[in-house]
Amino acid sequence: MMAKQLRQAAVLTAAIFSILSTSALAAENVVIPAQTMDPALHAKLPAEIQKSGIMTSVNNGSFPPYEIVTGNNSLDGASADLSNALAGVLGVKIEHASVSGLSGILSGMAAGRYQMGIGPIGDYPDRQAKNDFVDFVKEFVVFAVHKGNPQKINSLDDTCGKRIAVMAGGSAEQVIRKQSDVCVKDGKPAVTVQSYSDQPTSILAVRSNRSDAFFSSQAPLTYFVEKANGQLELTGTGKANGFGDIFQGTVVPKDSAVRDAILAGYQKLFDNGTYAIIMKKWGLEDNMIAAPGINLAKAQPQ
Repeated sequence: MMAKQLRQAAVLTAAIFSILSTSALAAENVVIPAQTMDPALHAKLPAEIQKSGIMTSVNNGSFPPYEIVTGNNSLDGASADLSNALAGVLGVKIEHASVSGLSGILSGMAAGRYQMGIGPIGDYPDRQAKNDFVDFVKEFVVFAVHKGNPQKINSLDDTCGKRIAVMAGGSAEQVIRKQSDVCVKDGKPAVTVQSYSDQPTSILAVRSNRSDAFFSSQAPLTYFVEKANGQLELTGTGKANGFGDIFQGTVVPKDSAVRDAILAGYQKLFDNGTYAIIMKKWGLEDNMIAAPGINLAKAQPQ
């Protein structure tokens, strides 16, 4: 039994790296303008960061095409490009660290080990109580299912009795658990909620028939579907799916000086066109917003 589990784990690990190893050719050919330090923005940073010249951004694994973890302290994707540009205008080096789950990100920042989680991470009012979000994208939540949608999952109403994969601790998990309660109340089978710590493992659960669908943000699901060799498709697009407007951004400690420096840095990247270049490079035009902002979310998922 142990040998079989180890073989399965090896297959899944190989599949994860296969999914993440190839970037779009269009992205490879885009040149991102070099940034120069803005002394006024550098001065907004806390004195200890100005002295060390280093900020640490934490992630909880690959969230393509934004965050694609390529090593213990290395990152690719739209957020990597954005963090490099942000580092340029702030005049610091932004290093990357990985932990398990959203709770690991938040607890690590609370302990002072990290100054930010570039994300983007879902901004919701309940999260704003202990952290601030510098929002830079708008997102949608949909389903990734097998090609042909054999389980006929097109909305939340279709998930009763189905096996639905979600990211552990995320807003989609909250929504699907509430939907499971609705199913039971209506005399239907509960949703089997399968919580995973990262995106690649979640999508592999669908590809290996251990889950009927993965319920998550549309941008990364689009990326995974494109890399699935025709095995998967998106459903539930163009629907609320338990959410209103979804803003996502960089999470920072509550009321920190880092928050204001990052907001000013993002604004400069919006103004000089770098933000648009990065977003278009990674096929994220539909997720762009007009201007960055702090805690733009005003409502919880329904």
